[in-house]
Amino acid sequence: MENCEASDWTVNSETRPYCCSACDGSEKVLRCRTKARSLSSSSDHSSAKFRRTQSLHGPSPVTTFGPKAYMLSNPKGIMYIQDPASQRLTWSEPPKSVLVIKKIRDASLLQPFKELCIFLTQKSMIVYVEWKVLEDPAIANDESFTSITKNFCTFREDYDDISSHVDFIICLGGDGTLLYASSLFQESVPPVMAFHLGSLGFLTPFDFNTYQSQVTQVIDGNAAIVLRTRLKVKVVKECREKNGAMDEKSLMITKGDTEPARRTKQYQVLNEVVVDRGPSSYLSNVDLFLDGHLITTVQGDGVIVSTPTGSTAYAVAAGASMVHPNVPATMITPICPHSLSFRPIIVPAGVELKIMLCCDARNTAWVSLDGRNRQEISHGDSITITTSCFPVPSICFRDPMNDWFESLAECLHWNVRKKQSHYEEDD
Repeated sequence: MENCEASDWTVNSETRPYCCSACDGSEKVLRCRTKARSLSSSSDHSSAKFRRTQSLHGPSPVTTFGPKAYMLSNPKGIMYIQDPASQRLTWSEPPKSVLVIKKIRDASLLQPFKELCIFLTQKSMIVYVEWKVLEDPAIANDESFTSITKNFCTFREDYDDISSHVDFIICLGGDGTLLYASSLFQESVPPVMAFHLGSLGFLTPFDFNTYQSQVTQVIDGNAAIVLRTRLKVKVVKECREKNGAMDEKSLMITKGDTEPARRTKQYQVLNEVVVDRGPSSYLSNVDLFLDGHLITTVQGDGVIVSTPTGSTAYAVAAGASMVHPNVPATMITPICPHSLSFRPIIVPAGVELKIMLCCDARNTAWVSLDGRNRQEISHGDSITITTSCFPVPSICFRDPMNDWFESLAECLHWNVRKKQSHYEEDD
């Protein structure tokens, strides 16, 4: 094993205050990490030889969000862990641009969308909307609203990069709009303000009836935020096409003429990574590695790797614990395992997980990321999952603690039961 010098992992807080060792683009560091983590589970790689190359606490998240937003942190030396109640949004300069995300072709959202856009225009804000939102006939044919939309800045998903142009985001809809907002930004995410206009609304704490005062408070920098951890997912697949065709988002990796070429895609995931058996009637049979060591083979319908935010989504339906977004952890939850002892587990945020198809699996597996980008996983492919340095700064209605417990009670009816009657004094 090649020795990794301590200097390779040192981060200069003066020159790079918002980066971490896991985000370092140094080729030397990446090569060192690869050699330090072997996929072999044989006795040759003993625990004495294996040495961790990153903290169990995971990478330190960035504290700047978009061009102008950042989070006020506690003074150094007072607390090592940021107090959730003290996480406050502030601006380096007044915000000038806002991205409005609306659930597509939902007639119930047309009026709120128009009201909000008119209000933001009156506030002299530059409004960004997705092009397909304006293609809705109900909006395109509204002549009275055309004078407003002609001043909008539009973009197309996967074609236009707006990461350096948007100061904050407003979502109108359900939890899916927040997941969609996350998918638009593969690095730093602007602060997200989500209004509850959907079905469940676990991640959307704001009521649209008071949108004017709430948006004004955010523009003024008077708001609490919660940093919702994301997962950095790398899907590596063997290039099986004869002509070696690949899309523009893939990176081709070759290792000489003896090994097949591979395609690599990277994603930022807010809720969960789901690996399942797909349309096959056979059990899913995948190997799960943690920091290069085989820890178990999943035999069942599949496995869920989720963030604390995703712990209240698919994972909780599969029996996982509900974890507050401020907890630095990653949840591993089996889906209908063919074993009575395979229980969900929580591992530190700093570990590296790898999922591969078992060598004697009868069928392939399928992976989906936040319910999107579903693709087949065959022999030789791999899925690597680590904690991302780029969380989603979600703006709170009150604060991270009250908002979370309010969502548990209102959306999931957590611990709701008829109260036990008390005894009378005579009894």
